Amino acid sequence: MDLRVLGCSGGIGGDLSTTSLLIDDDILIDGGTGISELSLEEMRAIRHIFVTHSHLDHIAGIPMLLDSVFEAGREAVVLHAREETLQVLREHIFNWQVWPDFCSLPNPGRPVLRLQSMKPGERIEIERRKIEMIAVNHSVPAAGYRVQNGTGCFAFSGDTTSNDAFWEALNRHERLDLLIVESAFADEDRELSTRARHYCPSLLADDLKKLQHRPELYLTHLKPGSERIIIDQCRDHIEDLQVRRLCGGDRFKL
Repeated sequence: MDLRVLGCSGGIGGDLSTTSLLIDDDILIDGGTGISELSLEEMRAIRHIFVTHSHLDHIAGIPMLLDSVFEAGREAVVLHAREETLQVLREHIFNWQVWPDFCSLPNPGRPVLRLQSMKPGERIEIERRKIEMIAVNHSVPAAGYRVQNGTGCFAFSGDTTSNDAFWEALNRHERLDLLIVESAFADEDRELSTRARHYCPSLLADDLKKLQHRPELYLTHLKPGSERIIIDQCRDHIEDLQVRRLCGGDRFKL
C-alpha cells in the first residue's frame, strides 16, 4: 500500500497546501487544496474519498476535482463521511449556489458523485484495503481513519483534541506502523487550541500516553509560521517516540 501526502498544512502560502492523502492511486483521505498536486490523469483515477469533517481546508479541492473529471457516463466518485458532514456538503456546497449538485449531474440516475454515510466504528473494504472510521473530538462532527492491508497499517487523526475514543480504537488492533496526528497550535496558544478543539504539544503528549503501540509518528496540520516551535515543543514533551514533521510530497510504503 502506497501513501502519498498531497497536502498537510494548517494553511496555505508558498508550497503549503491543506490536507489530502492519496492511498495507492484511487483513494483520497480528505480533499483540501493539496488535490491540486494531482495531474488530470491522476484525478481521473480517484474512485473513493473519505472525508474527516466539513471544514473548508479538508474539502476545498473536492468540488474542483469533480468539475475537472466531469464526464457523462463515468463511474461515480464515492464520498464517504459522517452523515452530519454529508448534510453540510449537500446544503452548503453542492447546492447550485456555491457549486453545482454533482450528485444529480449529468443525471440523477448516473451522477459523477455519490455520497455514502459512514458511522464511527464502521469498516469498508476496497480491494483488500480496510478503512475504519473512528470518532474524534473536534468543533464539528469529525472522524479519523485507520487503514490497513495485508502488509501494513496507518492511522490518521484528522482534526481533534483530547479524547479517548481514537486511542481506544487503535489499541483494539494488534498493529499500527504509522501514525499521522495533528498538533495545530503551539503551547503558547493552548487556550485557543482547547477552544478550537485542536491539539497543542502538551495536550498531544498526554494523549499519546494512552496509545499501546509504538508506531512511526508524524505531525500534521501545523499552523503556518509556527512549524518549528510546534515540532520542538512536541519533541520536548514526547520522550518515547521520535517526532517527525509531515510534509507535502512525503511518501510511505506500507
